[in-house]
Amino acid sequence: MTKDYSGQNLRGRSFKGQNLEGADFSDADIRGTDFTSAILRGADFTNANLRGADFTNADIRGTKFIKANLRGANFTDAKAGVKKSWLIVVLVVSFLLFGLSGFSYSLAGHLVTLLTDFNYLESPTLVWKILIIIPFFFITSRHIIISVLAITLAICGLFYLYESVISPVVGKIFSNTTTLFNLFSVVGMGLFLFLIIVEIIIILTIVLLSGYIGWLALVRNKKTDLGHNWTGSFRSFATTFAIIGGTSFRSADLTNTNFTGATLKCTDFRNANLMQTIFDNAKMLDYILPGVTYLQNIELCQVLVNRFGRNKNFDRQDLRGVNLKGAYLADTSFIGADLSDANLQDADLSRAKLIQTQLDGTNFTDATLTGAYIEDWNITSDTNFNGVQCKYVYMRSPTPGDPNPRRKPDNWNETFADGDFADFIKPIVDTLDLYHNSGVDPRAIAISFKQLAENNPDAELRIVGMEVKGENKFLLRAKTAATADKSELSAEYFTIYNQLKILAQQELKALIEEKDSRIRSLETMVKTALQSPKFYTETYHNQGDTMTTGPKKVSKFDLQNAQFAGGLVDAETVNAHQIGGNINNYTPQYRQNLAEAAAEIKQLLQQLEQTNPTTTNAQKMTVVAKAIDEIEKNPTLKARVIGALKAGGTEALKELVDHPLVNILVASIEGWQEAE
Repeated sequence: MTKDYSGQNLRGRSFKGQNLEGADFSDADIRGTDFTSAILRGADFTNANLRGADFTNADIRGTKFIKANLRGANFTDAKAGVKKSWLIVVLVVSFLLFGLSGFSYSLAGHLVTLLTDFNYLESPTLVWKILIIIPFFFITSRHIIISVLAITLAICGLFYLYESVISPVVGKIFSNTTTLFNLFSVVGMGLFLFLIIVEIIIILTIVLLSGYIGWLALVRNKKTDLGHNWTGSFRSFATTFAIIGGTSFRSADLTNTNFTGATLKCTDFRNANLMQTIFDNAKMLDYILPGVTYLQNIELCQVLVNRFGRNKNFDRQDLRGVNLKGAYLADTSFIGADLSDANLQDADLSRAKLIQTQLDGTNFTDATLTGAYIEDWNITSDTNFNGVQCKYVYMRSPTPGDPNPRRKPDNWNETFADGDFADFIKPIVDTLDLYHNSGVDPRAIAISFKQLAENNPDAELRIVGMEVKGENKFLLRAKTAATADKSELSAEYFTIYNQLKILAQQELKALIEEKDSRIRSLETMVKTALQSPKFYTETYHNQGDTMTTGPKKVSKFDLQNAQFAGGLVDAETVNAHQIGGNINNYTPQYRQNLAEAAAEIKQLLQQLEQTNPTTTNAQKMTVVAKAIDEIEKNPTLKARVIGALKAGGTEALKELVDHPLVNILVASIEGWQEAE
């Protein structure tokens, strides 16, 4: 009697060596359960929680693990595949299909006969054959019809050759005893035996060809795919049909699951989660149904099994979560590939091309990266470089004229010492990179970054570098606190930046004045970078060190502990370690005029603020506009304001007014002194 454990709590139980054929474990909690050497043919583990379960050396042929949680489960040396009862079904259906092919080639012969004898349409044999074959086309899908037709026509050609040429000759020989007697008397028994041998050869050829076609359909091998485009659709049909009664991991969570040495013939991995799944020395991985997982890559399957992948090409492949621990991957190309969350621990990636490779969360612990090409690779703070062995890397793609471009360290007589590469690469990972790829607006950048810093004081934002690549593309790199969420900070920054880009330049100028004068220095620095056509810097050390190629104009800004108040000048080499503002000394008369004008302006702004909201930027601009109208209506006050601007300057007036809206106001009226 079939055992029913569905929905039960079986955590930690031991079923070691037991016969559980056909048992129902669906929806059961079986975490950490021991199924070592158990017979589980045809068992059902649908939706079961099997986290950490041990299936070492278990017989799981025909077992269903559909949508099961198998995180960390162990299937070492387990035997998957089709159970014996289903093999009988496969054989029966195969004979039916063989019979169908017989009808097909016979029908093809009749159809050829119609080309010369239309009266043959009245033949009852032809009618019956058509009636028998039609239902097969209605009960099968479009892809199966195409596949069956392809194989049927191939076999029909051989059978028709046999039926139209060889068989009539032999038939006529045997139908006429006189002819046969004359043949024996003239040629003798030798020719008779020769014809029999020809018949046998033709039959064997047909059988072998059919077997070869079947083998092409089932085996997943790059060599057999070349020049046989039709095998793909037929393989899909044949493999799907063969694994119906096989082991199914469809939609199962196989994260960190171990299939070392397991036999996986006729296993369904469609839609399975294969993060960090181990396939060391797995058998018959060529005979699975991979779906859209990375197992559909035939070359990758071979590397997963034997851990040898030298000089392979995995360009632009989706390899997320693949487990290549300890694999030999020297000279292998991963250009544009996604290796996020992959396990490359102890892997040998010497001279590997990691150009534009996605490496978020990738584990490089104790891996070898000597001679790797790492141009534009996407590493994050979650990329693990602990214990990486690397003597040197190349920062650019190799070319025929320069096979070793941009070597680091720059001195060809030097190499990275143990641990140096991790220190070399760490600043790139620990920074917030704000990349502007079009329409760079220095003022908007300055305001956005200042606003971001004010909104997120715990992030401890600190600019450590700027970089210009190509035409009108700008990178602002900032150091953050270790706990800061760089993704959220980046999203918030560009939300502010994109909103500010919509504003008119006058509004942006007013906003700069409203914040404080420090961000004007940042605006100046951005302009300095953008206006220098040869400016290019890659900041890999937050101490301000730069690495450049060729004779370029480099502006080096060490912004640590800087006080933004003035501006920067641009020359061939600029080192601005501390940026300070101007110190102005005023006479007592100037100070009195400034104080009087400032007091009146402050009083006016306070009065307007009481009757008008100042929450949004638009509301603030409205209040400032009304203040300007009031000043212009009062010629005495206007003259006093202009005199204050000329005497003390805008900065002094703003300091004395001491009101949140004074920056916008002064920015709007500072042109009055030129008009006078």
